[in-house]
Amino acid sequence: MLSDYEIQALSLSLKIAGVAVLWLIPLGILLAWLLARKSFFGRSVLDSLIHLPLVLPPVVIGYLLLISLGRQGWLGQYLFEHWGLVFAFSWKGAVIACMIVSLPLMVRAIRLSLESIDPRLEEAAATLGASPLKIFTTITLPLTLPGIITGTMLAFARSLGEFGATISFVSNIPGETQTIPLAMYTFIETPGAEYAAMRLCLISIAIALLSLFISGWLSRVSQKRLGQ
Repeated sequence: MLSDYEIQALSLSLKIAGVAVLWLIPLGILLAWLLARKSFFGRSVLDSLIHLPLVLPPVVIGYLLLISLGRQGWLGQYLFEHWGLVFAFSWKGAVIACMIVSLPLMVRAIRLSLESIDPRLEEAAATLGASPLKIFTTITLPLTLPGIITGTMLAFARSLGEFGATISFVSNIPGETQTIPLAMYTFIETPGAEYAAMRLCLISIAIALLSLFISGWLSRVSQKRLGQ
């Protein structure tokens, strides 16, 4: 049985990862489509910025979020004064941190799926009079579904394991920002709490394996339905 402390950390982790993925799906599809199908000035810069979290230390990302979206940050101060929004030391800030570190995984998976689609299918639909929106919703998007599923599950798993950017931006507040990785960190730093840390470690492994299994199963189902 899980303790109340473990349930609290687990539910908060699932909540933050779930909300982050819900925001990432439309954003990831849009960015992947731009990179895969459009040529424009600054395309390589946009591509580099999207993938920058893969090579930046997560603590750096958290620090940049703190100085920009913190209560005294140039953007955070504006959002608080005009909209009453506070992200630093809040679970909402943890969502933003998870979105940033997970975005490259989401975009890359969807982009690879988009690039594998035969463009002649879309060209044929266009010659038959289909609008660009109809082509995207009836041809492009369904054929991209395996990549969307893979990107979603990878982003979800990455969000569950996020530590560096989260602790730098929103700290380690029980019940507010203390996800499973942060709770594990607390136990590791506490003498005699090795068993509790191990339990959270096993929970994290189980969730990650389950996410990968679901991702693979959904991808196989979608590919089978598409006749691939």
